[in-house]
Amino acid sequence: MGMLKVERSEVGEFYTDRCVFITGGTGFMGKVLVEKLLYSCSDVKKIYLLMRPKRGQSIEDRLEQMFNLPMFLRIRNHKPEVFQKIVPVFGDICREELGIVPEARKILEEEVSVVFHLAATLKLEANLHDAISMNTEGTKRMIQLAKGMKKLVAFVHSSTAFCHCDLKVMEEKVYPSPEDPDNIMNLASWLDVETMDILTPKLIHPHPNTYTYTKRLAESLVAREHPNLPVCIARPSIVTPAWREPLAGWVDNLNGPTGILVAGSKGVIRTMLCNGDYHAEVIPVDMAINGLIVVGYKVGTSPRISEETSESIPVYNLTQCGMKPITWREVLDKGKKLGHENPFSLMLWYPDGTIRTNRFTHQLCIIFTHWLPAYLIDGLLLIFGQKRFMIRVQTKISQGLELLQYFTMREWLFKNTKLVNLRESLSPYDKKTFSLEFEKVDQIPYMRNCILGARHYCMKEDPKTLPRSRRILKIMYILHKVMGSLFYVFIGWLIVSNSETARQFLNKTKDAVTVLPFFRTRDMIK
Repeated sequence: MGMLKVERSEVGEFYTDRCVFITGGTGFMGKVLVEKLLYSCSDVKKIYLLMRPKRGQSIEDRLEQMFNLPMFLRIRNHKPEVFQKIVPVFGDICREELGIVPEARKILEEEVSVVFHLAATLKLEANLHDAISMNTEGTKRMIQLAKGMKKLVAFVHSSTAFCHCDLKVMEEKVYPSPEDPDNIMNLASWLDVETMDILTPKLIHPHPNTYTYTKRLAESLVAREHPNLPVCIARPSIVTPAWREPLAGWVDNLNGPTGILVAGSKGVIRTMLCNGDYHAEVIPVDMAINGLIVVGYKVGTSPRISEETSESIPVYNLTQCGMKPITWREVLDKGKKLGHENPFSLMLWYPDGTIRTNRFTHQLCIIFTHWLPAYLIDGLLLIFGQKRFMIRVQTKISQGLELLQYFTMREWLFKNTKLVNLRESLSPYDKKTFSLEFEKVDQIPYMRNCILGARHYCMKEDPKTLPRSRRILKIMYILHKVMGSLFYVFIGWLIVSNSETARQFLNKTKDAVTVLPFFRTRDMIK
């Protein structure tokens, strides 16, 4: 009898019997990272999660609630015992020494060999004071903890592909920071929030928001530690719902494109400033997480570099640039079609948004299709004694669009040679298990799953309601066409009523039409 060949995972073997420490493990990417490690690297010894109580829940309650999410279904069904490998660690990225008690800190220093630092405030509109505390100082605190870890072989810092958004071409390297991170952190410690808000535009220029600025500062802090610490930087682009794992279309927040998708599908967003010819630099969350895990494996298995070497810190741009390009127009056209096939249950109006590049036209459309309906709806709610909400919703949407439109009106070239080489170096088994093959993503099914995922997991809408939602959409379409026609008739009436020139033109047109053969023949019959 022939021997049965068992495929082996070199990546999985690397994580076998290792203790992993994760910050940001309860966020969107963090939860997918935890699930993937438990499922595909099940022989990991322990996974320590930095957690804090939230909304009156203890860290133990939060962890139990997290394990009950749909995304952990395959583990609950096939490997429930691996949940015991998760150890919550009480702490806070914004507190001194991460808020970790000495006893727990000692355990981490003795046991942990791989660190994934994902914790960050993803709010693009966050004030600079808070963004520095979490994104920059939080990274510094994490580095201090890592320096005491005796078994550390890999420190993976999750950054963003847009941390140097003032550059048109982004190489896989760390660029000099315009300011010393320590000086900025000291400034934040001296000044109050109000004063920092006044200084923010000047400090962060040319960055469009505090997020990319503070992540850039954090990269400088991490780069300083190379090669004394086994550090590396991974830069995912805009993270979107899951391609395949843990569930197709899995998403649990309305940040970025998902929020735009939901608001557009509900008819709330009617216009957006976006150059449709530019490429959409997005990455499914499961591929971003596969990238982080594989990067950790690569750093952990590479020979340590001496302090005398001139080799720079490993940086990986986790982007699909050049592999599976798609433009914003393609995203909109395909997304709109799929959204009409799979509508949301509660719609404000028929979803028919459009992208524009002309700011003046866009602002006019904002007034007529966003603000006027919002004031009208809130006015009606006020008359009927109901709670008003549309103006508040539109205010948040306008702020979000203003921040996101910086990225949809620009285009970058992200070099990802190191990522491609790393992908090609994997064994056939690991290429399947930790897939980074963007070329295999079929865009239509993927985008359909994104819509269904947002509908089900974010908006809590049962898939069984789809037939009813499709009927409602047809009614909305008829109303949309009728109201559109009435609007143009009303505009025409206003023009004719208030313009002598328009009335004269209308009368001349009427006279010209009546002399046509058709009308003359009709008069002769009479």
